[in-house]
Amino acid sequence: MSILKPDFRFEKITDIKAELLLENKIKIVLLDADNTLSFHGSKKPFPGVPEWLSEIKKSGIVPVIISNNSERRIKPFAKKLGLDYVSKSKKPLSKGFKSALEKFGFEPGDSAVIGDQLFTDVLGGRILGAKVILTEPLGPETDRFIKIKRFFEKPLR
Repeated sequence: MSILKPDFRFEKITDIKAELLLENKIKIVLLDADNTLSFHGSKKPFPGVPEWLSEIKKSGIVPVIISNNSERRIKPFAKKLGLDYVSKSKKPLSKGFKSALEKFGFEPGDSAVIGDQLFTDVLGGRILGAKVILTEPLGPETDRFIKIKRFFEKPLR
């Protein structure tokens, strides 16, 4: 299996059913924020995301935002959604992921990383040893560095 190959692919996060996660013994989902839960840099979640999070929580799965963004960006967004978070996580490195797992008492095998980028979310999830779910980016990229990463991702998606 390629280190950049996800276990599952979905158009958007709201297409992922809690049943699928439970069937795969997922107890915690480590969620990317930008272009997964909201447009890049937006404080407003995509339509359906709050309801999806409610269903995930009802199923007993713990959702946590894991972002490379600053606390200034992620804290108010996470608070609005009622989620815990790790900012400046340095994905694809495992430190941010492991911090969330330790806080809630889970192991990598209990987790799924959900995000829209191959070189941060998918690679980070693989390094961690989690299940990996890739979503399509749902908005335009505004950051030049991410635009460059998308260029290199395109043939690999």
